[in-house]
Amino acid sequence: MSSLKGRDLLSIADLTPEEMRTVLDLASDLKKGEKKFNSNKTLGLLFYKASTRTRVSFSVAMYQLGGNVIDLNPSRTQVGRGEPLEDTARVLDRYLDILAIRTFAQEDIETFADYSDIPIINALTDLEHPCQILADLQTIEESFGCLEGLTLTYLGDGNNVAHSLLLGGVLMGMNVRIASPEGYLPDENIVKQAQALAKKPEQVIVTQSAKEAAENAHVLYTDVWASMGQEEETAQRIPIFQPYQINQELVNLADDSAIILHCLPAYREKEITAEVMEGRQSRIWDEAENRMHAQKALMACLLGLG
Repeated sequence: MSSLKGRDLLSIADLTPEEMRTVLDLASDLKKGEKKFNSNKTLGLLFYKASTRTRVSFSVAMYQLGGNVIDLNPSRTQVGRGEPLEDTARVLDRYLDILAIRTFAQEDIETFADYSDIPIINALTDLEHPCQILADLQTIEESFGCLEGLTLTYLGDGNNVAHSLLLGGVLMGMNVRIASPEGYLPDENIVKQAQALAKKPEQVIVTQSAKEAAENAHVLYTDVWASMGQEEETAQRIPIFQPYQINQELVNLADDSAIILHCLPAYREKEITAEVMEGRQSRIWDEAENRMHAQKALMACLLGLG
């Protein structure tokens, strides 16, 4: 745990496989009640985007660590009136023990990290969603007892979740397939980064064929077809993304033991059918719960608790 003390988590690739294993093992222990902490640390939440799971899971996690939470609503702080991020970062560094930021540009959280000594956590940017992927990996491991060698298939928009799944999955020895329509494929630089981290070329597959990606997969994963800030594009995206819907036909192509994941919120009968979402293979609600456990473990490690 000491190797993570004082560190930032801006990308899931900021963690080595060994460090990710430390976080996941601690998350499992915390979920089972086998380990507890009693800190007096203060977490700041600076969220420029709407949030349910991230906001609540971070808050409850910090309270369960024995700490405190301050909601730094941008509309009620000077940062919302144009105060330079560098100035806000240096001030918050004097007040807080750790800061989670949910914003648009990856460069903004990098600025906070550059001007702060406290740990900065990426609670979502347009480029990555690392905390979500920690919870995803925990959920997959709970279902299969391992991660290495499993095939994870993500279907839909090649967005921040797809990027972090690529990097995090490959780091933990998984095969990651991304199936997206033309024009919505994941960022080429992220794909190249994942390929560089992979031990074998077949660990990273990016395709436009949903059926090819789903075949014999152990995990089928999807997200909304239009992320926050893209809602006006929803109608025009529906026919483009329809072949990537996780429905029973697609599930039948996957491994018999396959599980279904969705980072939520979900729009039933668009990116996923209600039948699949509520079906026996769904682990979506376990995945949502694990946001709290994974983030609790992450914060404990970054704060050097225990």
